[in-house]
This record gives sequence, structure tokens and C-alpha cells, in this order.
Amino acid sequence: MPLLTPLNLIILLFALINLMAFLIMLIDKLRSAAPNAERISEGLMFFLAAAFGSVGIYLGMFVFRHKTRKWYFLLGIPLLMIENAATLYFVYLYLYDRLG
Repeated sequence: MPLLTPLNLIILLFALINLMAFLIMLIDKLRSAAPNAERISEGLMFFLAAAFGSVGIYLGMFVFRHKTRKWYFLLGIPLLMIENAATLYFVYLYLYDRLG
């Protein structure tokens, strides 16, 4: 059995994107303590969440206590988690049907 199957590739990419999103939350939290520091935009955080990084953003919110008072993060990120899961499920079904 090959090591890099389509399913393994999807899992690897999902894990890497979520790790990057988690680290983005950490970096922004650290920058928030410094006055006049250049911050990471909320738009980028939502973009990462929409690009399958919603789990990393959500974990980062609560591990680092960052953006937890913003209603649009509390509502939007879990909705994007559902969207990410549904999309990954349909990609899996498509690949399973095509490859075997």
C-alpha cells in the first residue's frame, strides 16, 4: 500500500493548514500585548478558517484566549468548521468513487 494515498494527502494538508492557523492565532495574541504592533487581520484569520483551518483557529481561540469576545468569531468559526467537514466529506466521497 502506498504511503501517500489521496486520503493520506488530504489528512496531511488538513493538519498542516490547521497547524498554521493555530500558530497564526498564537502570533497575533503575542503581538496584541505590544503597543503599536502590526497585527494579523481578522480577515486573514477567517480566510484561513474557510480554507480548512477552522479547527486550528477555534483551538487557538480558546488555548490562547484570543478573539473569544468577538461574536462573529464565536459564531462564524464553528459554522466554518461544519462547512469544512462537509466539503472534506464530499471530496472524500468523490475520490473514493473515482479511485476505488
